[in-house]
Amino acid sequence: MTIRDPLFVVLLLFCISSAKGIVKLHCTVASRFAHTVMTSTALNKANSSQEIFFEVDLPKTAFITNFSMEIEGQIYVGVVNEKEQAKKQYEKAVSSGRTAGLVKASGRKMEKFSVSVNIAAKSNVTFILTYEELLQRKFGKYEILTRINPKQLVQNFQIVADIYEPQGIAFVDAHATFLTNELLPLVEKTVTDNKAHISFSPTLDQQRKCPECDGSLINGDFIIKYDVKRASSLGDIQIVNGYFVHFFAPPDLPRIRKNVVFVIDRSGSMAGPKMIQTRVAMESILSDVHPDDYFGIILFDRSIEPWKQSLTKATEENVDEAIKFVRQIYPRGTTNINDSVMKAIHMLQDDRRNKKLPERSVDMIILLTDGMPNEGESNLQRIQQNVCEAIGGNMTLFCLGFGDDVDYSFLDVMAKQNNGVARRIYEASDATLQLQGFYDEVASPLLSAVDLRYPDNAVDSLTPHHFSQLFNGSEIVVAGRLSENDMDNFLVEVFANGDFQVQGEASVTDWDVIYPEKDYIFGDFTERLWAYLTIQQLLETSPYMYIFLCVLLLLPPCHYTFCSVDGDPHFMIELPEREDALCFNINESPGTIFNLVKDPSIGEPTIGDKMVAPDGKVNTYFGRLGVVHHSLGVRLEVTTEYINLFQDGQKVKLLDSVKFVILLHKVWKMHPYHQDYLGFYTLDSHLLSPSVHGLLGQFYHGIEFEVGDLRPGEVPEKPDATMYVKGHQLNVTRGWQRDFRKDLKRGKNVPCWFIHSNGTGLIDGSAEDYIVSGLFKTV
Repeated sequence: MTIRDPLFVVLLLFCISSAKGIVKLHCTVASRFAHTVMTSTALNKANSSQEIFFEVDLPKTAFITNFSMEIEGQIYVGVVNEKEQAKKQYEKAVSSGRTAGLVKASGRKMEKFSVSVNIAAKSNVTFILTYEELLQRKFGKYEILTRINPKQLVQNFQIVADIYEPQGIAFVDAHATFLTNELLPLVEKTVTDNKAHISFSPTLDQQRKCPECDGSLINGDFIIKYDVKRASSLGDIQIVNGYFVHFFAPPDLPRIRKNVVFVIDRSGSMAGPKMIQTRVAMESILSDVHPDDYFGIILFDRSIEPWKQSLTKATEENVDEAIKFVRQIYPRGTTNINDSVMKAIHMLQDDRRNKKLPERSVDMIILLTDGMPNEGESNLQRIQQNVCEAIGGNMTLFCLGFGDDVDYSFLDVMAKQNNGVARRIYEASDATLQLQGFYDEVASPLLSAVDLRYPDNAVDSLTPHHFSQLFNGSEIVVAGRLSENDMDNFLVEVFANGDFQVQGEASVTDWDVIYPEKDYIFGDFTERLWAYLTIQQLLETSPYMYIFLCVLLLLPPCHYTFCSVDGDPHFMIELPEREDALCFNINESPGTIFNLVKDPSIGEPTIGDKMVAPDGKVNTYFGRLGVVHHSLGVRLEVTTEYINLFQDGQKVKLLDSVKFVILLHKVWKMHPYHQDYLGFYTLDSHLLSPSVHGLLGQFYHGIEFEVGDLRPGEVPEKPDATMYVKGHQLNVTRGWQRDFRKDLKRGKNVPCWFIHSNGTGLIDGSAEDYIVSGLFKTV
């Protein structure tokens, strides 16, 4: 069978035959937002230590919020790291014999998490995994799928799902591929108007393949499908705890005509099963094209061959002729992606210009390829630019990458640039069904250019609310944070092409009234759903923010480099793994702006004192800090007097998820020459990319150095030494700097090796190399 968008897949491998164990999965769904807790306990009854493996396959769109392990009453909690850092720490832990786990790609839509641990004789281990995901509506239903294979009989086995939908539940269906006639009655289902409870708890004997067998019947898919009631064309809006979520999938909308061009790769690499499956899939797809739609076909290798020079209406006669054409597709030659897609674009544009297509219809291109462009234009970025400029936002491009040799990231970016999505088609016996399934998802557009609008004065931090299409059986979800509590005039408007317009006022959903027996399912679910959508948006726009889970268990907490700048200004790099620190000062003129962290760019300036001190020294401090994220169009400005956040030039409210600490040091206003200043502390430098740089950024992933030849310094309590770093031999002095992260008022003295002369020899280049021309400039 073809599996579409599973919520989670679980595989448990207990390498102890005598361990009966516990496996419990509890999935709670509140308004499509699924919160899953998986608990698994295994007991080692043997007289010697044994190894236990814990493996879970979960969808790439799920976010793990917790993983912990309990052994003999001691709890070990996992940590989340940036993917490259996680991989390095995982490999380091494994090579040294420590317990570690890692999430990595596994299959079509899955990430595989696995961990193993040695358990002493007569001991047990409990694994607890928690993750969350917004259920996607496809083909008119939501699906929760659990693939489970415990590999043995389990003493306490339980799958439980609780679904809470204030809109009302239209239907719920639950079944499993491994159900026998004896197991079927064990699937219990209770459904009321707005909640459902599903459970499956076979006993040890009920799991057996036969009365005397140790083998288990539990091996396959447990599937729950459901949908909600839909009465309003405006959709469902829920407001809980200062956040709102808007589900938009109006019922009974008429389909929009579509004009689709299929661009099919017939190069030599498509030979064999891929070409056979493509021909079969295209026959089925063409047979399903709606009679009111228009379609075209373009074959390409090194040359471009359109079936016809214009799109054709999907009459029975034309479809039969097209099917005969695709039956004659045979692989040959090289791959010219650029010219084939450009041909499809020009075909649609010409037919539009000559009024050959219905006025109220949508244009789309579906590209299927299995390889890299090696004929014509082969530069991937130039192809993406050519296609994006030619389309100009006036049509949608869907990209299907067939097999493992295709550059999927190239197709993914090109599709997203043109309001579409990419999908990998896996080389398997069901590839034909994969192709047909994707076409079925996009075959029936209901609305195009959908724009959801909310009161500017009541809402901020919106997730994406402009969508190129709404397809039949799908759903649009928008979430946001409320800036005021008065919801009496919360007006919502939805606009789309074709004169579609609906508006109405939202009302607060009182979950305590709807579900009085529950304190809260998980009461902040609207905020978590908003955060989930926001993180998804960031992952799409900033690849370095894509995090993998690195679980380091049975060992001390992970150590990172903590970097800060404070005071006059004093730079400090703390290295917990070495239990040491480095520090240096930068002396520059007032008003100088330095680039502290560039990933892609952050610039922070210094300002001078109000007047020269009695000793004639001009002390400089940080008076303004600026953070810029170019791809998101976000600029953050922090001064000693105010904080401003701008997005695309517009001032917006300050977000909560700032990943550094900025401290304001207040100075007596009547002081003759000192003034207020800022301190800048990085708490999670490990999340930045390996290419991060800047006065602070260059140290975020550590630095190698050696210190020797300790000798008396000018001050008895501050000895000098020789430091060997970056090929330099430096004279350094032992001293200390104040760290205000934990003690905001007094600070804490941190011992460090002080590098003289503006950090010369320690920093890359000289301090002048980090001076930029403006707060939000990179040069």
